[in-house]
Amino acid sequence: MKKLKLFTLLSMFLILGTTAIGQTAKIETKMVGGAEMYPSKNIVENAVNSNDHTTLVAAVKAAGLVDVLSSEGPFTVFAPTNSAFEALPDGTVETLLKEENQNKLQSVLTYHVLAGDYEAADIVAAIKKGNGKATFTTVNGAEVSAMLDGDKVKLQDASGNVATVTVADVDQSNGVIHVIDTVILP
Repeated sequence: MKKLKLFTLLSMFLILGTTAIGQTAKIETKMVGGAEMYPSKNIVENAVNSNDHTTLVAAVKAAGLVDVLSSEGPFTVFAPTNSAFEALPDGTVETLLKEENQNKLQSVLTYHVLAGDYEAADIVAAIKKGNGKATFTTVNGAEVSAMLDGDKVKLQDASGNVATVTVADVDQSNGVIHVIDTVILP
């Protein structure tokens, strides 16, 4: 009887230990812009800590989208870096951040967002299913195309601008972020 109790106790410990280890493995943080991105935090809570996304955060605030991107979601955000914004023509960012251009800024930012949680594997699967190209409808209603260049996912906007995903699958409590190197435009 003692052996049975010991066996039961050990079995329970192993099952609980395995469950805990499995749960720990799911809670993976990634470094973005010098900061850890925590899957337990939402898109905005994580983005504000990234040194590479200060322009994006300022734009989200100016566009009045903080509450939306902090909500339950899920969302997939293609997050342009500061250098992506700096590559836009001179004065573009400053003009977009003006209060009178809030609607245009919202349009640009929501073009970087998909409704739903699209991990990199989901996007790659859609590209393969589409024989090398997948089209996604963004939150602003316009379409963006995705394709592969080797093992890199690329996004192309309606004007032909191409962005590369540089960091994929940064899990958030309300979706996922994929860091991109170019601002895409509707």
